[in-house]
Amino acid sequence: MDQQKPQAKQEIPPKKKTSGLFILIIIILIIAVGGLIVWLMMTKTELSTLQTEKEQQRVELQKELDSLLIEHNNIKEEYGTLSDSLFVKDSVIQENANEIKKLLNTKWEYYKIKKKLKLLQGVAQGYVKQMDSLYNVNKALTEENIRIKEEFDYELKLNSELTRVAEDLSEMVEQASALKAYNTTAVPMRLKSNGKEVPTDKARRLEKIKICFTLSENLIIPEGTKTLYVRIARPDKLILVKNKSDDYSFIFQGETLQYSIMKDVEYNNIQKAVCLDWIKRYSKEPMMTGVYNVEIFSDDEVIGNAQFTLK
Repeated sequence: MDQQKPQAKQEIPPKKKTSGLFILIIIILIIAVGGLIVWLMMTKTELSTLQTEKEQQRVELQKELDSLLIEHNNIKEEYGTLSDSLFVKDSVIQENANEIKKLLNTKWEYYKIKKKLKLLQGVAQGYVKQMDSLYNVNKALTEENIRIKEEFDYELKLNSELTRVAEDLSEMVEQASALKAYNTTAVPMRLKSNGKEVPTDKARRLEKIKICFTLSENLIIPEGTKTLYVRIARPDKLILVKNKSDDYSFIFQGETLQYSIMKDVEYNNIQKAVCLDWIKRYSKEPMMTGVYNVEIFSDDEVIGNAQFTLK
């Protein structure tokens, strides 16, 4: 009997082993990819949350900056021209605000901007304090100026009133110390054949003009010689004078005037009657018809006047 050979041990084909390993790798990769996807989704969600938070922070910082600038501009407007004295500090605030705006509109760091904004708020608060200080000083100076002006106006008004009173008193004294002539008459005269003088109103018959008046009593005027000047003006305003040389002129209030008659009289502070005669030079030459005006001068004043008419 033939002896049977033992059967060989059955082996797994290599192809089957390779296929199992591949499947295992695929499963591992699927798990890894799934994990990565989950991680990426979680990371995206976290990034989205952070981005939202950062945007909220940016908006809040922008609001704080806008509020600070609005308040700063309101302060400047409220104080008006007084704020011009803090021009340098205002420039610092505006420059820092512009820098923060740039950081907010580009890549920014929250804590860096927050720090800059806090510093800017401190500068702005210092600006307000200085403005308040300047306002208080200016207010005090304004009130002081108003008080001084009121006192000055009062003193000026008082001084003006005292000056007016002094001028009135001076004028009264001046008037009281002025010599006056009253009851002044100017009478045209003619000579009769017997040599007697009689009044006339005929221009062709006039030969002289008699001017009489009374000097008033005045105890203020110093006693002594008083020079009296008489000007007789024709209807055409020309003065009756012997000639137009300086021998028949006098100074009245800074002007040189011609006179018709001049006379020195002694004045003793009591009433004194005075008469002066103007003599016609050419007896056959008729006088001008119309109204004649007579003025009497003494001590730079007109002390009397009169009129007469010739036909």
